[in-house]
Amino acid sequence: MLAWEIQKTMKDGNITKTAMARRMKTSRAALDRLLAPGNTSVTLNTMDRAARSLGKSLKIELADVG
Repeated sequence: MLAWEIQKTMKDGNITKTAMARRMKTSRAALDRLLAPGNTSVTLNTMDRAARSLGKSLKIELADVG
C-alpha cells in the first residue's frame, strides 16, 4: 500500500523517479526497491524519507485484528 501511495503522489505531482531519488538523497535503484510492491525489507527510515520528500509525514498505527 505504501508503494502505491508514493507512486500516486509522485504521479499527481509530476515527480520523476530521478527527481524523487534526488529528493530522498538516494539512488534510483534504492527508490525502485522502495516502490516494489513485494519488497518487505524497506526500513522505517526509508519510508519516512520518502514521505518527507513528498511533503507528507509517515504515520504508523497498530490496529486490532478481526
